[in-house]
Amino acid sequence: MVLGKLFSKLKTGLTKTRASLGRSLRQLITIGRKIDDDFLDQLEEMLILADVGVQTTQHLLADLREKYRDKVIENQDEILDFLKRDLRESLGGEQRTLNAAPSGPTVVLICGVNGVGKTTSIAKLARHLTEQGKSVLLAACDTFRAAATDQLAIWSQRVGVEIVRHQPGGDPAAVAYDAVDAALARSIDYLIVDTAGRLHTQTNLMRELNKIVRVIQKKIPDAPHEVLLVLDATTGQNAISQARTFGEAVPLTGLFLAKLDGTAKGGIVVAIKKQVNVPVKFIGTGEKPEDVAAFDSEAFIEALFSLE
Repeated sequence: MVLGKLFSKLKTGLTKTRASLGRSLRQLITIGRKIDDDFLDQLEEMLILADVGVQTTQHLLADLREKYRDKVIENQDEILDFLKRDLRESLGGEQRTLNAAPSGPTVVLICGVNGVGKTTSIAKLARHLTEQGKSVLLAACDTFRAAATDQLAIWSQRVGVEIVRHQPGGDPAAVAYDAVDAALARSIDYLIVDTAGRLHTQTNLMRELNKIVRVIQKKIPDAPHEVLLVLDATTGQNAISQARTFGEAVPLTGLFLAKLDGTAKGGIVVAIKKQVNVPVKFIGTGEKPEDVAAFDSEAFIEALFSLE
């Protein structure tokens, strides 16, 4: 099982969820208590409050009832292992590492609505890649807000990567075009393309996002190799709505779940997988650039249900 440093980081990032979920589990799972309707009702409430999601919770309870009826599970102390095992199966074991270009720069397109933590998530991803010895270039294609470009430039300096930017109000696609040229000329490993914090109801801005993709593909036909949607974990079910809408506009390949440390509802990771079926690839576990973890379902489940 993958634990160690990753487990510790996840455990720290999930402190609020563990405090809520762990306390409820300790109170619920007592020696000698029957797995009756009252027990199942409390377990259902606990999982829904952790934002595991109604569908996933109903599946878990149905499976638990069946196993209890068939005497596969007989004791209270088996419940925790059951929950871990079933949720690991819900998350699946699909590819969660970043896709890589067969040659030339790997283009990672970042999208998400305003306020989800997109700029800091980009900085964290850039730092994560540079720590692996990869060269990174940022493309500041959020030209609609002057502050967005400035903030990204500040973060690029902090994490030690270069940035391509134009004047505020310029054409985002033109920035993308110049950034691709620069990435090719400098033999950059990863080009991370920031986009405007689009409200997912604004179809004109979605069209602009598609325009950026078309411009990039003129230089790198198989790009973008990754389309990551940044979601704010604290928004719960609203994050699922955003993922669905963005998924209809662009071919999402993964999710970056930001602000996981700020919510008591870490189970949103499971709910997103169940309803959207797009893998979570990275999670933000704090406010610093180093507070990022490549998502690992084994370590996540262990950290989520850690009672220590």
